[in-house]
Amino acid sequence: MGRAFEYRRAAKEKRWDKMSKMFPKLGKAITMAAKEGGMDPTTNAKLRTAIQNAKSENMPKDNIESAIKRAAQKDIASFTEVNYEGKGPHGVLVYVECATDNPTRTVANVKSYFNKAGGALVPNGSMEFIFARKSVFEIVRTAQMDPEMLELELIDAGCEEIEVEDELLTLYGDYTSFGTLAKALEDMQIEVQKSSLKRIATSPVDFTEDQLTEIEKMLDKIEDDDDIQQVFTNIA
Repeated sequence: MGRAFEYRRAAKEKRWDKMSKMFPKLGKAITMAAKEGGMDPTTNAKLRTAIQNAKSENMPKDNIESAIKRAAQKDIASFTEVNYEGKGPHGVLVYVECATDNPTRTVANVKSYFNKAGGALVPNGSMEFIFARKSVFEIVRTAQMDPEMLELELIDAGCEEIEVEDELLTLYGDYTSFGTLAKALEDMQIEVQKSSLKRIATSPVDFTEDQLTEIEKMLDKIEDDDDIQQVFTNIA
């Protein structure tokens, strides 16, 4: 059928594979938010954010609604948020955020991913000053939007910096400003594509292409684990 067909099929399979791994994680975030703060997104900001992020990844409406309803089920597993820190191949530093119903299983799995790659877990708190925790909001720039003016308007809400990349604006603020920034953007009727709390390396490190290939093999295994929600590194 030709190379074009094979390429399209490979691209579709890669996208389906990504969705099959992404949707359970997004669904878990929605269920946890609904269980913690109620099933009404208008009064639960955390749930509203989780739904917004799921929509940005094209998660179907039925999946989102099912994830919210699961929060009301009595037999739903109780998830715990746990974090792990480790050093991987070539000294790369990795911060792993998890949501699990079995921390014993999760720590064993995460430990094995590092060990098999020649790395190891380090005591929690070791990387406290290596990663800065930030509120991050992605919005689409409109023709009327001036990034410099927007940054000035959002300073009081906690905005520290706005990055401009083509039509995408990325807003950064301290993690404690997540709620005030979200409300300010909502009050300004600015649609947020995606928002999250991220850990950003304060001193990113450059690695060679060969080193990155080895590092990414380990990161792929970590990210494939259903208990892993987010993974952050000090890769430049």
